[in-house]
Amino acid sequence: MERHIERLLNRISLCFATVATLSLLHLFSRSSFFCAPALLYRRNHVQSLTLTLSPFPTSSCETASRDSISPEKRFHKLRSSRAFERRVQSFSSVFRSLRSLGLLSNSSHVLCVSAGAGHEVAALQDSGVADVTGVEVTDFPPLVKRADPHNLPFFDGVFDLGFSTGFSAALFPMRFVEEIERTVRLTGVTALAVDGWGAKEGVEDVEKLFKMSSSVEVKNFTLDGSPMTLIVMRKNNNGTKLY
Repeated sequence: MERHIERLLNRISLCFATVATLSLLHLFSRSSFFCAPALLYRRNHVQSLTLTLSPFPTSSCETASRDSISPEKRFHKLRSSRAFERRVQSFSSVFRSLRSLGLLSNSSHVLCVSAGAGHEVAALQDSGVADVTGVEVTDFPPLVKRADPHNLPFFDGVFDLGFSTGFSAALFPMRFVEEIERTVRLTGVTALAVDGWGAKEGVEDVEKLFKMSSSVEVKNFTLDGSPMTLIVMRKNNNGTKLY
């Protein structure tokens, strides 16, 4: 009896193995042969960008037949969108307030940390600031380069203004602030846009993270519909914190 059961189990295992093998062969044949006409058509015909028609592929064949989109084309498409332009304009209003305080000019060397897709970089360039560097954990050419915001690859005191909206999401807030403050020159400023309209206690907690800077301006504003608080700190001449 046990021998019959063992034979039955062996036959079942063999059937499953056969089905699995046939399934793999079927998938391989579809990817190898059925995709061939699409790939041949791609070589002999000019295809328009599929990004505008179908953002996501529906099969492996469709993925293989697509043209890769260069970073320049990707950025051009994003830059021409209403959402991108709306956010750029929102940043422009923030930088106008810094200009009114005499903290930003066209000759300023500006560092934007955790710059995302580069909205703030675009806003600064559009306003006439030529020397703008944007960094993020993942690069987004041509506006944003890859760099760790907790370990910035810049010498001490090389920027006139350090700006960021990424403080609220920083893994190590103290290190995040220290790195921006380090790269700002003496009498230069760091401007942090933090989420929400901050209470006095919350603002003071952020200001205490600065070791060589004193408060210049604290104001509530709206960034693309989101409430934010702008905290502006000036690096002191003697490199010590003033109270």
